[in-house]
Amino acid sequence: MDFLYPDGKFLGITWHLFKVIGWAGNLIFFSRFIIQWIATERQQKVVIPIAFWYCSLAGSLCLLIYAIHQKDSVFIGATIFTWVPYTRNLYFALREQRSKMEAAASVKTS
Repeated sequence: MDFLYPDGKFLGITWHLFKVIGWAGNLIFFSRFIIQWIATERQQKVVIPIAFWYCSLAGSLCLLIYAIHQKDSVFIGATIFTWVPYTRNLYFALREQRSKMEAAASVKTS
């Protein structure tokens, strides 16, 4: 087990709140690929579920917070505007869901 805790640090990393936020962002951002893969396999066609966009938004926000904390201009530049397409795609996905729900409700009342 000593290989997990060299110098008394888990994985040799000095952990603090912003390190946890950065790693959480990486994990959340990565999870979107698993979500998309599972959804596509289930439907046997390319599908991008709404959870993909939520994970994209949450993961990139965590990574941006970490990049700002690190004062890394390259990392900040890479993540600062990623929320634009993610929120736009969420807007369209939620609008489509609402439209489908309203159509289903109108069919039931007819």
